[in-house]
Amino acid sequence: MVQRPAIIGRRRKARLRHKCAFGLSKEMMHRMLRVDHAGEYGANRIYAGQMAVLGRSRTGPLIQQMWDQEKKHLSKFNEILAENRVRPTALLPLWNLAGFALGASTALLGKEGAMACTVAVEESISEHYNSQIRALMESDPERYTELLQVIKEFRDDEMDHHDTGLEHDAESLPGYWLLKNAIQLGCKAAIYVSQRV
Repeated sequence: MVQRPAIIGRRRKARLRHKCAFGLSKEMMHRMLRVDHAGEYGANRIYAGQMAVLGRSRTGPLIQQMWDQEKKHLSKFNEILAENRVRPTALLPLWNLAGFALGASTALLGKEGAMACTVAVEESISEHYNSQIRALMESDPERYTELLQVIKEFRDDEMDHHDTGLEHDAESLPGYWLLKNAIQLGCKAAIYVSQRV
C-alpha cells in the first residue's frame, strides 16, 4: 500500500514532537558525545606535548597530575561511546597532531606558556560542558542523570586545571591575551567541526 504524502508528513511531525518531549534526538546525543570524546582526546595530546618539553622540569609533576585526570576523562568517554554505539570523530588523527603540537609549542615558551595554554583550553572546555549541562537539564534531567554527573564532574576538573594555570603564572606570559584568544578560537572551531565530522 502506498502512503499518501499528507500521512507521511503527519508521522514525521509526530516523531519530531516525540523527540522534543522526551529528550534529545539520537543525532544530537551522538554529536554531544562525539565532541566530548574529541575534546578529551585533544586535551590528552596537549598534555603529552607539554610533558615532552617540560616533563623533567619542576612543572612536570603538575602537568602530569592534570594529564592523569584527562586520561580518566578520555577512558570514560571511550566507554560511553562504545555503550551508545557512537563513532568518534573522523578527525582524531588531526587532533592527535594538532594537540601535541599545541602542547609542545606553548611549553617551549616555558612554564607560563604551558599554563596559558591550559587556561585557554580548559576555560573553553568548561564553557562547552556548561552549555551541554544546560541542554540536558532543559531536555530531560532524569533521563540523563548519569551523563549529567559525568559532565559536571569533568567540568569541575577542567575548572580546577584552569585555576591551576592561573595560580602558576599563566597571565605573566608576554602576549598572554593574544595567545589565549587564538587558542580559544581554535577550540571553538574544533568543537564545531568535531560535532559534524
